[in-house]
This record gives sequence, structure tokens and C-alpha cells, in this order.
Amino acid sequence: MADIFKIFFLIFASVYIVQAKHEEYDGHSLYEVKVNDLVQVDELNAIVEEMNLDLWSYAIPGREGLILVAKNMKPLFETAVNKIGVEYKIVTENIKEKLELEDKLLADAARSSNFSRSGDISLDVIHRYNVVDRYLTDLANRFPRVVRVVSAGRSVEGRDIKYLRISSNNFQDTNKPVVMIQSLLHAREWVTLPVTLYAIHKLVIDVTEQDLIRNIDWIILPIANPDGYEFSHTTTRMWRKNRRTGFGICVGVDLNRNHDFNWGTASSNSACSDTFHGPRAFSEPETQITRNIITEFRSRLSLFIDAHSFGSLILYGYGNRQLPPHALILNTVGVQMAHRIDAVKWPSHRNYRVGNIAAVLYQASGGSSDYVQSMIGRGLSYTYELPAYRNLNTINGFLVDPAFVRQAGFETWEGIKVAARYVVQNRMYFKNQTDDFPMFGY
Repeated sequence: MADIFKIFFLIFASVYIVQAKHEEYDGHSLYEVKVNDLVQVDELNAIVEEMNLDLWSYAIPGREGLILVAKNMKPLFETAVNKIGVEYKIVTENIKEKLELEDKLLADAARSSNFSRSGDISLDVIHRYNVVDRYLTDLANRFPRVVRVVSAGRSVEGRDIKYLRISSNNFQDTNKPVVMIQSLLHAREWVTLPVTLYAIHKLVIDVTEQDLIRNIDWIILPIANPDGYEFSHTTTRMWRKNRRTGFGICVGVDLNRNHDFNWGTASSNSACSDTFHGPRAFSEPETQITRNIITEFRSRLSLFIDAHSFGSLILYGYGNRQLPPHALILNTVGVQMAHRIDAVKWPSHRNYRVGNIAAVLYQASGGSSDYVQSMIGRGLSYTYELPAYRNLNTINGFLVDPAFVRQAGFETWEGIKVAARYVVQNRMYFKNQTDDFPMFGY
């Protein structure tokens, strides 16, 4: 009888934990905001910063933004945006309900095994850190002639950060360009993980295009921010930063503001802000790993993709309104990638937009793609902002419906292949890519 009571208690406790996980979001509402000009953009962003609101996507003229507002802040927020004439509407009254729906959908999908009979990882679910970590090691053991797993360092909380080197000749041919893809620099952007896992799958397991592995050496880093990623699963779903402590009651550094390119000029110096840039450039072990990889392969790195969500955007530098001298090439290749994705995307999703990050979205500093661009000269460095999933459940934004997981990996890979083949076809152009070039403002 005691065992029966124990079982019932464990079942009840597990249900309670799932329900309680999102209690902090009870009553939080998701607002859609619409701005008419750049003055309103600046005024709205100032409100977000002053009230420490959770900005899901930036509003720009012609494209609405999304802001998550806590229950106790809603009257203040509505008064403030009314004062500056910004239109708004509530698209989700209580975000907690959507978080619980996401949990249910993902749990239903995860009931199947993480691994198929062939030993490959499922591409239809969002995997946790431990599953991905084991998978990378397993791949290196199964395919030692093609795959090498590298333990690049440890996170703030001590998690091993691994990446794969995928090559037909173990990176020995220095004439081959290197392409790097990373995901989950921002913890809550779960839908970016399928991008790197799908790329690995197509380069190692289901190899249908031999030229991509024959002509390119690949570096793929699936979980760039493991501490924040795990925290977003276990505790706070909308967590963005890493888990650095030492800032009083505030925790975390925005890793995409911590790189050494214009560091601290267009980010927050408040540790409580989601865009806190940290005490100094490369203060965090997670960004130091990116720096070390770029330094090692700087002379060969021809394409860098940092996968984020959301917005259906392909962005290039720089975030300070300066342009690299080959901005036209960046834009041209970006448009080619966008066209390829648009050809295979779901009809309900908007077409991809391409452009300079400061022109399309906002000024920003310390970003990974900006830093990489500054280091690789003629090489191509992009930030991808994946689509926000839309369906009848109105699961969107950062939230993930398993129905979109495989599609996210597939369509993004279709775009990446375009740029990868471009750098192969124009490899002579990239030969001296680390030459110093001037930057142009606009």
C-alpha cells in the first residue's frame, strides 16, 4: 500500500512541477505593436529598456513587433505607448497557456525514442543538452574518417561545449574553405537547434550531395549556450542569456553582445537587461570558444552562419551602420539564399528579408556575426532569424510546435547550401580574405 501511495505522490508531483514551471508567466500578455516611423521606433525601444520588458521582436515601419509584458506592467505599458501614438493589440492574453501547450506538444512528440533504429537522432523533436552531447560523441565514434568531435571548453556552470569537424580529409587540405554554423547562442531560441542537427545529418548520415563534403570543411556547434538552454527547459522558458552570476540579484550575460566588435556601444550595461553585454568583451567562456575557433581557422573561414529566431531574416554587418566593403556580395548571396528558402518554405510563412542588421532591425554591438565578419575580411558572415511558426494553436514566436521542427532544419539547410557552393565556386576570391579592408557608413 505504501508503494502505491508513493507512486501516486510521484505522479502528482511530476504534474505539479510541469504546471508550476510556468507560474512566473501567469497573466503575462504578448502585445503586437506597430510603428509608423523611426522616431516611434526609438521611443518604443526606450520604453522597453526603461520598463525592462521582454522584447520578442523589434517593430520597424512596415513590420509589427512583439513584446511580452508582465501582468503588473500592462497598465503602465499601455499608457506609455498611447502617449507616443504607437498602435498595439494583445495577441495572447496569457502566455502561460501557450507555454503549457508547447510543453504538451513537445512531450507528445518526445514519447518516441530520441534515436532511430539506425542510431541517428530524431529530427522531429527538440532535444536536450545531454542527448545532443552524447550524439556528437557517438557520431565521431561511428564515422571516424569523416567526423571529429572537439571539446572546446566548459560553460559557466561546467558543461562541456562540443562541436564537430566534418571533413573528407581531416582538415588537412588547407585550400578547402571552412564553413561554420552555430545555434542556440540565445537560450530560448529552441527552433534553431534543428538547423545544426539537420546539417550534420545531411553531411554525415544522409549524404546525397557529395560535393558539399568533398569541397568544404565544416565546423558545426549545435549548443553554444548550454547553461542557458537547460535553464530555459527546466525553469524559465524565455531565458535568453547565459548563467553568469556575480551581478547581485541579476544573472546572465547576453552572449550576442559580448564579442569584441564595438563592444558596449549599442547594448545594455545593466545586468538585469536581456541585452547586458557583460563586464568586458569576451568575458564569458562561451564566447571565448567562438573566438578561439575563428582565430584557429581565420585564414580559411569563408562562411559563418549564426542561427537565431525569429523573423524570417538574413542579416549581415555591421550593427553600427557601417558596411563591409563587399556588402554588395553579402546582399547578393543573402538574396540567393532567401529565394531558395522561399521556394520550399511553408506558404503560411512570410518571405525572407535580407539586409544590413542596423538598417533592417536596429543598431547592435558585440554580436557574433559582426565579430566574425571583422576577422575574416572577404568571407561571408550572416545572422539567420528563422520564421515564427504559425498554426491554428497560435504557437509562434520563440515557441515551438513539433510539426515545424524538421521543416526548420530542411529549409534553412537549403539556404545555407547556396552560400556554401558560392564560396567553393569563388574560392580564389577568398584566398586572401583576411586582408584589412575599410568599412563604409551610410
